[in-house]
Amino acid sequence: MDNTEKSAVSGAARSKASTCDSCTDSSCSAAKRQLNETDQDFQERRALQARLCRIDHKIMVMSGKGGVGKSTVAVNLAMGLMLAGKKVGLLDVDIHGPSVPTMLGLEGATIDQGPEGLLPVELGNLKVMSMGFLLRNPDDAVIWRGPVKGGVIKQFLKDVAWGDLDYLIIDAPPGTGDEPLSVCQLINPIDGAVVVTTPQRVAAMDVRKSITFCAQVGMKVLGVVENMSGFVCPKCGEVTHILRSGGGKRMADDMGVPFLGSIPIDPSVAEAGDMGQAFVLHHASSPTAVLMRSVIAPLLDLPAPAPQA
Repeated sequence: MDNTEKSAVSGAARSKASTCDSCTDSSCSAAKRQLNETDQDFQERRALQARLCRIDHKIMVMSGKGGVGKSTVAVNLAMGLMLAGKKVGLLDVDIHGPSVPTMLGLEGATIDQGPEGLLPVELGNLKVMSMGFLLRNPDDAVIWRGPVKGGVIKQFLKDVAWGDLDYLIIDAPPGTGDEPLSVCQLINPIDGAVVVTTPQRVAAMDVRKSITFCAQVGMKVLGVVENMSGFVCPKCGEVTHILRSGGGKRMADDMGVPFLGSIPIDPSVAEAGDMGQAFVLHHASSPTAVLMRSVIAPLLDLPAPAPQA
């Protein structure tokens, strides 16, 4: 990234949205200045809260293990919610390996500046923001330390004109480090996390750490998704359990969190991702897409946020 691209997520794109002046909720975290808070920090926090107050539900998709198909779940979760008639945002906070643009066929898309901030890329009723849109070359490596990544995530939330959304899905990188921690610290309250695992024990052991992370930061686990649960033959449709099945369900039961369902290994899912097509949209009638929608169903039942006074 050159200096021009960096400025797209720094000082050049400040939001002109309301900074909570119209909010009469005295319990809002942005209603009063915090102890030892500077004027600038106070105004930035109010601007951030003004964005977040327009989003009904904020959900992070995370996993303690890489390679479990977390971004695939996040993309299809967001698209499934959109197909259910919801206004949805998809925020890719995987700073070092942003894959959402590729999975949605948005490679080469750029971010413009609007009157209320940076304009996310739109795909129907889905608004998308990713570090991938800010790279001059998709092969460029982002070599940043934690504080810089946290600052960029803050700007993705505060400086992007998300507008009114029913859901914001946040695709976090693997692990329990800077990015998911920044999300938890910036979004308060956050509805919770969808944790993705694969069936085998070696993956479940690492993913258990994500559930522990949620408990330690006070974030609810909305449920566990077991991805790659059996292989769907592309010719006959028979499911063969290449990996041990049921590991995600056992882990969820053991740790006392909901289990949202299992998604098999389906070659069409990988093919759709490579082609930039959301599987749940382009293969809506397939058995795997039906299973994906069953995972989404509990999220549609989340209680509506309390109305502001």
